[in-house]
Amino acid sequence: MAKVEVMNHPLIQHKIGFIRRTETGSKDFRQMISEIAMLMCYEATRDLQLMDVEVETPICKTTVKELKGKKLAIVPILRAGLGMVDGMLAMIPAAKVGHIGLYRDPATLEPVEYYCKMPEDIAEREVFVVDPMLATGGSSVAAIQMLKDKGAKKIHFMCIIAAPEGVSKMKTAHPDVDIFIGALDEKLNDHGYIVPGLGDAGDRIFGTK
Repeated sequence: MAKVEVMNHPLIQHKIGFIRRTETGSKDFRQMISEIAMLMCYEATRDLQLMDVEVETPICKTTVKELKGKKLAIVPILRAGLGMVDGMLAMIPAAKVGHIGLYRDPATLEPVEYYCKMPEDIAEREVFVVDPMLATGGSSVAAIQMLKDKGAKKIHFMCIIAAPEGVSKMKTAHPDVDIFIGALDEKLNDHGYIVPGLGDAGDRIFGTK
């Protein structure tokens, strides 16, 4: 069974408090989303495997640690997931980036695919799917299934704010996927928004309504 981890690091919690505020504008919101993603990436990659490599320092030869085996990929769920990419690339700059475009049908609340573009070797990479919000879970469940259909085997999901309903749906649909959460909120409202949440992450990142 994969793990569900709520990251209670003080810096993450402080920055999440900042982006919840109505008065936080798009510029600061974007910056904080990126910083939170960077901090969460640092925590979420704690279990990556290392291997020994011999190098030459200015003094002598020595053995150092490097990341082992599979290469990494970051896959944002469009469009809000784009806000987390730069922060993660700051930590793992060699990662490739794929994109999955999904929107939620306002009537059914079900995800509808409109775009999917992945690195050719996605099946060989360890994948981090990112989206600021895990609300109903429909989009994240669909995105991860798309990756599995393309051969991806080691998949993690990272979100900044989650509702219990979304976490439950993810665990049921993809029990093999680790879930990393910045804050676990109370519930969903009748419109499928997280309570207390922070509103529509995509609108707040890009300044749209």
